[in-house]
Amino acid sequence: MNQRNYQREMEGVLRENQEQNRIPTLLLHSCCAPCSSYVLEYLSEYFFITVYYYNPNIYPDEEYRKRVAEQQEFIRRFPMKHEVKFVEGRFDKERFYEMAKGFEQDKEGGARCMECYKLRLESTAKLAKEKKFDYFTTTLSISPLKNSVKLNEIGERLGAEYGIPYLVSDFKKKNGYKRSVEISKEYDMGFGKNFNGVAFITNTRTDYKQTDSAQIKEEREMNKKRQESIKNADYVIIFYGHNDLYFQPPIGKTEELPSKLEDCKTFKASY
Repeated sequence: MNQRNYQREMEGVLRENQEQNRIPTLLLHSCCAPCSSYVLEYLSEYFFITVYYYNPNIYPDEEYRKRVAEQQEFIRRFPMKHEVKFVEGRFDKERFYEMAKGFEQDKEGGARCMECYKLRLESTAKLAKEKKFDYFTTTLSISPLKNSVKLNEIGERLGAEYGIPYLVSDFKKKNGYKRSVEISKEYDMGFGKNFNGVAFITNTRTDYKQTDSAQIKEEREMNKKRQESIKNADYVIIFYGHNDLYFQPPIGKTEELPSKLEDCKTFKASY
């Protein structure tokens, strides 16, 4: 069975709308401003976009608020052909914690990730139906660490369930990820910066087929360094991929989690 080319399929949708002189509406779930950068640059040529920031997986509250502000600021500053609006979803983090129970030790791409994809995409689909958008999609496929096949499968399934077309995508294609890094640097955007009193680690997959990818190699090297740095930490923030943040004690420690970063007693680390 031939693997689908989601980029080509999306281009077909864009071309069809252009031929009909149609500018449809799109509800775009955004995981963070850096990942949305290239996607907005690309799709704002073809859609009236509303960015939907729904990410209950972010910890702590201060980091969540910072990311919301960064997303809003980027939309305000970045020049786009058509107007882009912003909607913030509920920060129902308890729902995410409940969903993640039993999956804390999963690797990137495991069952926890699939459930997190579904959680965020279903919220997007519901809002898209409620507000009568023409399409919905997510920025998540921009990341080399995200499973675009599963993302699109979940998105299409939810699209059929809610009666709203899901715009299939693989935004990392055509140097999309590289472009998002360039824009993020230009606009001084980032995530996970300056966590005081904690250590955290990117929990990446090690079975990537793209073994010649410089980006993947760099991620792995960073991983090794972080693994060494947290051996004596009191608490660990696990940063899954590019946006999934989960906070827990290291294995063997059962203390209750601190509610604020300032309550942590370990060293400073940054991403």
